[in-house]
Amino acid sequence: MRLVIIAPGKMKDGPERDLAERYLKRARAVGRSLGIRDVEVIELVESRARSSESRKREEAQKILAAIPPDSRLTALDERGAGQSSKKFARHIARNMEDGCPSMVFIIGGPDGLDGGILERCHSVLGLSPLTWPHQIVRVLLSEQIYRAMTILGGHPYHRS
Repeated sequence: MRLVIIAPGKMKDGPERDLAERYLKRARAVGRSLGIRDVEVIELVESRARSSESRKREEAQKILAAIPPDSRLTALDERGAGQSSKKFARHIARNMEDGCPSMVFIIGGPDGLDGGILERCHSVLGLSPLTWPHQIVRVLLSEQIYRAMTILGGHPYHRS
């Protein structure tokens, strides 16, 4: 299985990008021993449409076109269900056990996600009821993916 993060917007060079890359590099290393082929990020060009709804629709089309076939989709949204790191790790493990070829985590752009994307997702994850910039969400998600890999691999990084 592979894990894919799809997000509108390119992270600029800087501490956020460095931190996200550090966690993704670690997740790839630990994940290989668990059967995770890759952890990758697909960055999409943000929409320049005038209205928020038009931007979300345009970004939704790009997101849908980037999703690998037969993927399980998880959207990140402030209204999504919160969960513990252990439950998040079990969610990934269940998808691996089910033979899912890829899990896709979808982060919205500055305007959020189009309702059509949310309806297609198998789950909607909330990292917090707070609104976070999508660059910070990418860092938080990257860390949680790494943490999930360590939980599944029995590594002492996660402490209960």
